[in-house]
Amino acid sequence: MPYTEFLEELGKAGLSVRAFAELIGMNPNSISNYARSGEIPSHLALIAVLIVGISALGGDYKKIMSRVEVAHKKPRGGGRPGHFGGDRQADLDLER
Repeated sequence: MPYTEFLEELGKAGLSVRAFAELIGMNPNSISNYARSGEIPSHLALIAVLIVGISALGGDYKKIMSRVEVAHKKPRGGGRPGHFGGDRQADLDLER
């Protein structure tokens, strides 16, 4: 689905990208990054379309989705709190 169409679908449900991301346990920047390619992955498009469909039928998508506990994804990379970029590398003994 084109990113612009995705935004239109979210608008029909009264959702911003930030609200949608919070609803599904993602970082809003992760979703906004798809604007560069112009395409949204099909699993996110499907969720958006289903939310709009539930709303159009008068259903409460938040109540329905609350039946599933959403585990927020851990950030990728080697960083940890208080240590930028992860652990320091060990010094290499390059002298011969």
